[in-house]
Amino acid sequence: MGRSVSYPTGSVVAFRLLDDGEDDDVDWAYECLVEEVIDAAKAAFPSFERFEGWRGREDRILLRNAFADCGISTYCGLAAIWLAERDDARYWEADFDNPRTARARHWLGQVSGRFIDLFGELRLVGRFSNGEAIFERSRSACDTGC
Repeated sequence: MGRSVSYPTGSVVAFRLLDDGEDDDVDWAYECLVEEVIDAAKAAFPSFERFEGWRGREDRILLRNAFADCGISTYCGLAAIWLAERDDARYWEADFDNPRTARARHWLGQVSGRFIDLFGELRLVGRFSNGEAIFERSRSACDTGC
């Protein structure tokens, strides 16, 4: 199977190219995108707080609130900016006393459209049998100067 950008199972995902401009400094472009995601997500969803963590080896958590993690994953110039229900021990321990899962899924459903509009430049169209993904420019990206 082909390799593609990683993101947590069941997450809301917005895709964009990791534009490194003309100076080919991919690390700088990545850090700029990380800061843009943090600033824009905190402005749009004030309950988020900065958080440094990982889901597995490839999915970096940038922000966290009571219900969800917001993060970024990259592969070969493609960035997946994602929003997923928390999956850490403290979340599940709190859920035991006061169930959060239904509220988390409700919150994710409420904000998913705005999240995609905020960060999505590409839309996943489908995958070939070898796992290779096919994308197209999203309508919102085309409306702003495709």
